Amino acid sequence: MARVLVMIPSGEVYDHDSVRWYKYQDVQRSINHYHNIGDAFVFDSTLKLLRFTKLRTLTINQFVAEDVDRLRSEFDYVVLRGSNYIHSDMNWECAEQVLERLGLPVLAFGIGAQAPVKGKIELSESTKNVLRIISESTQSIGVRGAYTAQVLCDLGIRNTRIIGCPTAFRKNKPDLKISLPKVDDLRKVGLTIRREVSPAYAQDIKQYLTFHRDLVKSFASRFDTTLFAQGEVEEKKLVLGTAEQKEEAIDALRKNAWVGEWYLDEDVERLYRSRLFYSDVVADYDAAVSACDLVLGYRLHGNLMALANGVPSIYFTYDSRTREFAETFKIPSFDVFSGKVFRLSDFWDPSCFDPFNGAYRHIYAAMQQFLEENKIPNRMLGNEFLPNESKMVAAV
Repeated sequence: MARVLVMIPSGEVYDHDSVRWYKYQDVQRSINHYHNIGDAFVFDSTLKLLRFTKLRTLTINQFVAEDVDRLRSEFDYVVLRGSNYIHSDMNWECAEQVLERLGLPVLAFGIGAQAPVKGKIELSESTKNVLRIISESTQSIGVRGAYTAQVLCDLGIRNTRIIGCPTAFRKNKPDLKISLPKVDDLRKVGLTIRREVSPAYAQDIKQYLTFHRDLVKSFASRFDTTLFAQGEVEEKKLVLGTAEQKEEAIDALRKNAWVGEWYLDEDVERLYRSRLFYSDVVADYDAAVSACDLVLGYRLHGNLMALANGVPSIYFTYDSRTREFAETFKIPSFDVFSGKVFRLSDFWDPSCFDPFNGAYRHIYAAMQQFLEENKIPNRMLGNEFLPNESKMVAAV
């Protein structure tokens, strides 16, 4: 059993290995701030794969030598939650000093690189140094796909292992298999929406948003459709806000030049008022996607949550992150910038998910090997939950 420090967590931990947003019951506390609850999916899923007795946050926004020395004696290793850390704007604060002094293994749990639309990825010296410290501390670095592995290789870091994302394995099912129902049996469909997108990574915002708008309207007209949001302020207000905040949200969307012109027409506004889902509790998403017959859309971890529950999911790719996820897991995907027409029937072949089913088994084994070669106590391959784990208190 291990004592674990978490670097850059995303949410508070309860019931040993479950995650929800900080002080989630106080909705107004964070309703005006964006946080991507998908990061909490990854954090929650990571904890569900590990065996540990003690959990605490590793603070990297300041460096106090005495505090770091004390942590070295009290903990066994550090988990860096999988996320999009390898890009030009990443701020590691005091992580270099903290990690060098700490001297513990740092388990990079499915980290990823983000490529810009134009030019090569440019990384700060701080990012390069942190990645090298992590590389030298463990047998291997867990990355989400081949692109990220290549970026690290270009830095001279070659001890990478492609493990995708722990969200895929949150149910700990090595034999997970996706099969398609008859298309005529589809009733409840989930759309993972991403209305906010950066022109630095998506090559054509107008095409992105108009395609997104038409997709939402098309599926809502055919199926019982839920729109899954993941933390944008206006979407949060429409689900959790007061009546006044709901109207503020609609007004803000209308006044947004891109959204008002290319996305929020009368039909989408009506659907936003009636079909949106958002929660600050990961377990709520787990239950909601499990109730769907199909989940498709733009959200990396929202789609992966569905697949982990055995629900078919189709990715709409628009940048290097979404493409890398789809390629790693061989998930059926559609490029929104391809200029082609999306037809659900093109993806409704009995063999459509065969590549995913094969890739899933392969990457599950890679994830297990990654944990074992780094000597991390884990719960993969159906290892039984230790009775005394549930009595431990997680202090993240």
